[in-house]
Amino acid sequence: MKALCYNGVGDLRTERVPDPTILNPKDAILRVILSSVCGSDLHLLNGYVPTMREGDIIGHEFMGEVIETGSEVKKIKKGDRVVVCSILGCGECQYCQDTQWSLCDNSNPHAWIPEKAYGDSPAGIFGYSHAFGGYAGSHADYIRVPYADRGCFVIPDGLPDEAAVFASDAMPTGFMAADLADIQPGNVVAIWGCGGVGQMAIQSAFLLGASRVIAIDREADRLRMAKDISGAEVLDFSKVDVQEALREMTGGRGPDRCIDCVGMEAVSEGLDYYYDKTKQFVRLESDRPIVLREAIMACRKGGTVSIIGVYGGLVDSIPMGAAMNKALTFRMGQQHGQRYIPRLLEHLQKGELNSRFMLTHKMSLDEGMKGYDLFNKKETMRVVFAPQ
Repeated sequence: MKALCYNGVGDLRTERVPDPTILNPKDAILRVILSSVCGSDLHLLNGYVPTMREGDIIGHEFMGEVIETGSEVKKIKKGDRVVVCSILGCGECQYCQDTQWSLCDNSNPHAWIPEKAYGDSPAGIFGYSHAFGGYAGSHADYIRVPYADRGCFVIPDGLPDEAAVFASDAMPTGFMAADLADIQPGNVVAIWGCGGVGQMAIQSAFLLGASRVIAIDREADRLRMAKDISGAEVLDFSKVDVQEALREMTGGRGPDRCIDCVGMEAVSEGLDYYYDKTKQFVRLESDRPIVLREAIMACRKGGTVSIIGVYGGLVDSIPMGAAMNKALTFRMGQQHGQRYIPRLLEHLQKGELNSRFMLTHKMSLDEGMKGYDLFNKKETMRVVFAPQ
C-alpha cells in the first residue's frame, strides 16, 4: 500500500509499505477514506518530538471503512463507516474506567521511553513517534486499529465524511479544552490559536455557556473564520498589545477563562519569541511557552487556564508568582476522545457544531509533502488526504 513516511526533519515521502494485518483479536483493519493533518504533526516534521525513525508512517486524525475485524471485536463490523480516536485506550485500566483515556496504562508498549522524561507514560497515539507507542499512522491506504471496540465510532448516516473526520482529533481536543476550562454561564473566554483546535474550542466554549469568546492569532484567514464562522471577537497579536486589549475588553478585569491552543511552537512579535528561539537553538529549552505566559498574565484573579496545546519537554520563565498570587487553576492534558466523540457526533448531526469548513485542501498521498508545506506555512486551515 501507499503511505506517507517520515524520513527526517522536514522530509516526508510517499512510499510503498506492507499492508497492515490483524495482530490481536481486538484489532480492526480500516480502509482510510480521509486523514487530516494536525498541528501536532508539525512538531514531528519540525524535529521537536524525539524517537521518530525513518520510514515511520505519520498521521492520527482519520476516518474510514472497516474491512476486517479480529475475533473479539463486537461493536463494529465489516462495512461500517467509522471515525477513530487518535488516542489509544484499552478500556480496562483504571484510567480508562475513569474516562481519562489519554492516560491509559496499557496502550503504550514503549512506556519506558516517556517514563524517563515524564515519570509516567501517557497512552499510545497513532503515528506519533516511538515514545508514544510506535504505531503506524493514518496517512496511508489502510491502518490497523488496536482496541477497535474502544476507539472506533460508527458515523451516523447522512453525516459527510468531510465533517466526521475532525471528530477524530480536532473536535474532541477543542471540546476538551473548553471542558477543562470549567466554563460557567456568562463567562468571558480568551483563546490563543485559531487553527482547527482553536476553532473547535471557540464553538465548544459557546456551547458550554460562554457569553463572549475572544480569539487571538495573526493569520488573517483564521481570524476571519473565528469571527464569521465560529462567532468569536478577534485580536491580531501582530497589531495590538494583547494584554492591554484583553483588559480593555473585559472592563479591566481580565478573561474568566484562558485557553492555550498553541503549545510548543508559539510565535510572537516581541522579544520573548527570540529569547525562546535562542534557548531552543542552544538546547537550554525545548518548547516555546509564549502563549502560556500570556494566558497566565491575562487571566483574571481566581480564573482557570486550560492548556491543550502540546508541550513536550522543558520550558522556563513561567510567571509562577503571578499564577500563585492570582490563585489560578491550571488544567491540561492530551484529549480523552473516547469520552467526547459520541456527544460530538450528535452535535454535528444537530448542526450545533460546524467542522466541515476546516477542510480547505483535499489532496492525494502523493502530494503529502506539498500538503504539509502549505500547512506549515499556515496557508491552509486543514489539509486532508484522500488516499484512494
